[in-house]
Amino acid sequence: MKTIDKIPTSKIQRATKLVSTGLKVGVNYAKYYGEKMVKTETEAKDNLNEANATDIYDGLKNLKGSALKVAQMLSMEKNILPNAYVEKFSLSQFSVPPLSAPLVAKTFKKYFKKTPSEVFDTFTAESVNAASIGQVHKATKGDKKLAVKIQYPGVADSISSDLALVKPIALRMFNIKGEGTDDYFKEIENKLIEETNYTLELQQSIEISEACKHIPNLKFPKYYEEFSSNKILTMDWMDGLHISEFTKQNNNPAVSNKLGQSLWDFYMFQMHTLKKVHADPHPGNFLVSPENELVAIDFGCMKEVPLTFYTPYFELAEKENIEDPAFFEAKLYELEILKPTDTPEEIVFFKTLFHEMLSLFTTPLQQEVFDFSNPTFFNKIAELSTKYAQSTELKKMNGNRGSKHFIYINRTFFGLYNLMHDLQPNHIIINNYKTL
Repeated sequence: MKTIDKIPTSKIQRATKLVSTGLKVGVNYAKYYGEKMVKTETEAKDNLNEANATDIYDGLKNLKGSALKVAQMLSMEKNILPNAYVEKFSLSQFSVPPLSAPLVAKTFKKYFKKTPSEVFDTFTAESVNAASIGQVHKATKGDKKLAVKIQYPGVADSISSDLALVKPIALRMFNIKGEGTDDYFKEIENKLIEETNYTLELQQSIEISEACKHIPNLKFPKYYEEFSSNKILTMDWMDGLHISEFTKQNNNPAVSNKLGQSLWDFYMFQMHTLKKVHADPHPGNFLVSPENELVAIDFGCMKEVPLTFYTPYFELAEKENIEDPAFFEAKLYELEILKPTDTPEEIVFFKTLFHEMLSLFTTPLQQEVFDFSNPTFFNKIAELSTKYAQSTELKKMNGNRGSKHFIYINRTFFGLYNLMHDLQPNHIIINNYKTL
């Protein structure tokens, strides 16, 4: 893969790159309008989506940082974005152009005050894994095989300006308008800032691996403070395949159930016991070891779940509460989905929308055992997402709905459901975490 010798770091440089990407998208639309005259609407639209996805991703992958992180987040929205975007943006999870060897050495010395060869016995100049905020190199120290994550230069300093540039796109995409949007973007900005703090990630990684070490078939690397800094994070090298790679070759239902139960228990224990959850559940953050054990490897994005949100959120996971009209409406106000300023039309519309959504999305939580290999559940989610994505009535409403905590908690559940769908376990004990 071609390497990168320089990353645009100034606001002007990054804005210029995004503007040039926008111009390419404009050209693609011009081609689309021309193609509609000689091709079917479906063919023309597919070509447009493919061209736009490619040009947008190609622009973002060289910027790295929060701009690319947004693409990574969007890649998990399989039921919102066209498939061309999902496939292209999914590359941001663990396969983007890495820094060149000279830039790696320069960056490492800037952050650690020593060269890699002064710290480790061996160090691969080429990265083995490159994502949105940093890239991973293989190293050794004595008899230890290590993974060394190096943060891209300038990433932390460009978060605010990057979000300001992508904010108008996100607002249009998710139909968000009116007052209160700053709370959502501040939540995202704060989480991205935390993800660039590797000292915090080191602490979180040690805490979560210690708290969850009792979960069967779940492994964590050991982390090394002496080889880490605010922009360098060193841990044990863990052999294995990313979940997305593993699922392509696995055809053993027993292994699927084993891994799926570990993944589910991991998230339920965090959510319900720790009230702090790994909020970045995409395939690049999990490996499957040669022994078919689940390996969790990235804890930069952790979300604390305050009781003021946790309690009403999970009260609405219970079927009897969803079916109680007065209780249901009261909780929608508590979760800021309904507002005192809503019109009667808005109240009826959003009560109906969220009743339909929650009745479906909470289905697994209402069972003793759930079959994630059954396509019916996921097909219904896709149908419901398509229904509201195409709803002309919803587009007239203000999509600015719900507490800021929904952003990462919903992202966690959608990501978890997607991973479970990929693994295809057919027998998951929902409350198994309580017995561990």
